[in-house]
Amino acid sequence: MADPPVRAHRKLPARGRACYAALEMQDYQEAMIKSLVAVAWADGRVDDGETEVIEALLAAFEIAGEDADALREYAKTARTIDEIPLTELSASDRRQLLQHAVILSFVDGEQSDSEREILAKLIERLRLPADEAGEIMRAAEVRAKRLLELT
Repeated sequence: MADPPVRAHRKLPARGRACYAALEMQDYQEAMIKSLVAVAWADGRVDDGETEVIEALLAAFEIAGEDADALREYAKTARTIDEIPLTELSASDRRQLLQHAVILSFVDGEQSDSEREILAKLIERLRLPADEAGEIMRAAEVRAKRLLELT
């Protein structure tokens, strides 16, 4: 059984939703972070560096309070790529997720076999064309290595 959304959806008219948009975590943000949690668990653990990346995304998305606490709690349990809520991700979000996932896979200094496997499964789940996914991965790998001074 899939985990329920971190917070309940508010059923408001469009005008009312706009007022709450800046205050509430958006569905795509929740989906992005939950997806990266699954990638972080690929090698059976979540390292400090991976936690820092997740925390940085919480800050970048301006997710705080109960929403942030619920996502932190979510990250404490091993997750799989099959739990990714893809319906909440646009085509652009899916490409961005793959970029973040590749960078996350290098945070501990190297990309493990299990992390490469989960990235391959992620590409399949995201339904990205192989040539496009390859380009995204190569660029993200170069960036990750540059950021981590591995090259």
